[in-house]
This record gives sequence, C-alpha cells and structure tokens, in this order.
Amino acid sequence: MLPPKNPASSIALRVATAMHQMGIEGLPRNYELVYEAYAGSNPELVREFVALGKNRTQDALDALGRKYLPHHHEAGLLSRHNGHVRAELSNFISLLNEEKVSLTDYGRLIGDASRVILAEGDIDHVELGQSITALKVATEKRATQNSTVVRAVVNKTAALADLQREAEDAETAKFVDALTGLGSRRAFNKALAKVYANPNMPVLCGLAVGEIDDYSRISEQMGATVAERFLKQVSKIVQTVTNGGDLACRFDGARFGMLFYTSEQEEVSRIVDLVRVKLASTAVVNGGSGRALGQAQMSFGICFSEQAPNAFDLTSYAERALATSKAAGGNTVTVYGEGGFVPKDWLIYKKQSVGGFGG
Repeated sequence: MLPPKNPASSIALRVATAMHQMGIEGLPRNYELVYEAYAGSNPELVREFVALGKNRTQDALDALGRKYLPHHHEAGLLSRHNGHVRAELSNFISLLNEEKVSLTDYGRLIGDASRVILAEGDIDHVELGQSITALKVATEKRATQNSTVVRAVVNKTAALADLQREAEDAETAKFVDALTGLGSRRAFNKALAKVYANPNMPVLCGLAVGEIDDYSRISEQMGATVAERFLKQVSKIVQTVTNGGDLACRFDGARFGMLFYTSEQEEVSRIVDLVRVKLASTAVVNGGSGRALGQAQMSFGICFSEQAPNAFDLTSYAERALATSKAAGGNTVTVYGEGGFVPKDWLIYKKQSVGGFGG
C-alpha cells in the first residue's frame, strides 16, 4: 500500500513547475512569493501577482516581495535605514557645530561687556550702552536659537524613533501571518528549530497540523471577503484554545499548525477536540445569498517530538497523518505511530460528523 501523499510536497512540486513554466528564476525569495500567491492566503498578493501578466521581471517580483514579504529584502531595508540614520546624525552634528560657534560668539560678547563694566575709573556710558545693547540683541538671538535647537532635537529624535519602529515592524512581519495575526510558517520553523536545539534530547512537545475540509469549494461559495472573515474566525478559535506558552500558526490557505509543549496525547487530543467543537458551532454563510452553508469540518494530523528525530520529520509525519485523515474522508484526526498511521476516530468526533457542507 502506497503511503499517502504529503500535501506540502505536492504544493511544492506544483509551485516549482509553475515557476519553470512562467520563466521565473528559482531564487528562494521568488519561490516563497509564488508559493504565497499559489496558496491564495493573501488575496491582495494574488491579485497583484496575476496583474503582472507576462511582465514577471525580477524587478517587478521584488517590488511585490518588498510589499508582502519584506523579510526577503532586509538588506535593502537596512541599507535605507543606515542611510537615513547617517543623514539625521550628520544634520544633528552640523546643528551642534553651529551651536558651538554661536555660543563662542555669545561668550565673546559677554566678555566684552564684562570688561567695560568692570573697568577701573570712570565708566564710558556710550561704550557701556553699546555693550548692553549688543548683549541684549545677542541674548534674544540665543533664546531664539535655543528654541530652534530644541525643536530640531525633538524632530530628529522623532525621525529616528520612526525608523526604529519601521525596523521593528519589519522584524515582526517575518513571524506574523498578515491576514489572521497568528504566527507565520517562519515563526513555526523557528520554534521547531528550538525544539531540536539539542538533537539528543529534544523538547517534549506535540504538533497538530489541521486543515478545513473542502475549503477550496466552500470559499468559492462564500466569496473572497466572507472567506477571509471565516479564516479569521477559525484563527481566533485556534488562538483561544491554545495555552499562553503554546504556538498557533497559519501555514497557508486553510491549513493551521499548533505546537504544544506537552507530550501528553490526551491533552493534545483534548485541545484539538475543542477546536473542532468550537468550529462546528461557528456560523458559515454564503457571501452572496446569506444562506447558511452548514457546519465547517476540520481534519488533523498529530505527531510528538519523541517520535521524530528532527524538525523536518516531525512536520513531515504530522503532514502525513493529516493526509491520512483527508484520505479517510475528512472530519477525522490521525495520530502518527511508529507502525504507520493510526486513525483516532474518537466517539465524540463520530457524533460531530453530521451537518457538514453539502455537495
């Protein structure tokens, strides 16, 4: 019996084939851009990618990448930030140098006035009046210059703070799914790498990969806008049932990943079950007619770190378990086992296998 196909591998092959057919160079940043466009997780990206038509030059692709996948263009972002910071600091140094010259001139006027006032003998009232007038004018000028310096310091500090926020936002964008606010696939990969930081003693955890059954068809019935709102609803469910230390991610389309820092199968099963129960009670309607489409059903594949020697295998095993659930007709949970795939048709799931989307 042939093992079930890994859906991630199938998508990867189709993306690579599409890139070859479209004449897109096989760069990592191009692959992720085409993958995201193909998965359809970001409708705006899909629309802009399709709008390129035959004008799929590297410059055009990079323009899309800078907008939707900024983490692939960090060098350009850092270069631009460095240029801005240098310009702001250069202006600031020039301002301080001007302030230094101005203070020197002001000090000289104060010294001249002091010599007139402290001179022995009769005071030359004309010279004293001139010194006082010059000192008054210089003092007023200093007051104005001080205000200008303060404003300049405030403005440049604000400009530098804006650059810092932009850099922080770009850093955050690497690890956040733009549509749902959950972790991105990159955040998931980073967390998995930490699990196997010590390959001889991985962190005990469980991975659940889930996918909404028949999402492509039901998203067409709902319409793009309603489908996005529905995915956000699902994301809230996934996020609320996970503990503070666990990680909830959206991979692409209607596929989600949950990394639990526990190796207790009963606990992982309980949380997965809770997601399915809450999802079953979520109202899903047709975006055009407003007609209820029924209950949404979700399949899962589960694997534990003690069953996999590395992060790649942990993900692969969970994906294969999910493929087994999908091949069994959906609305099923499968736990990966050493002897193969062990479908877990718990009674509660059988009770929930009604009211799904109609054909």
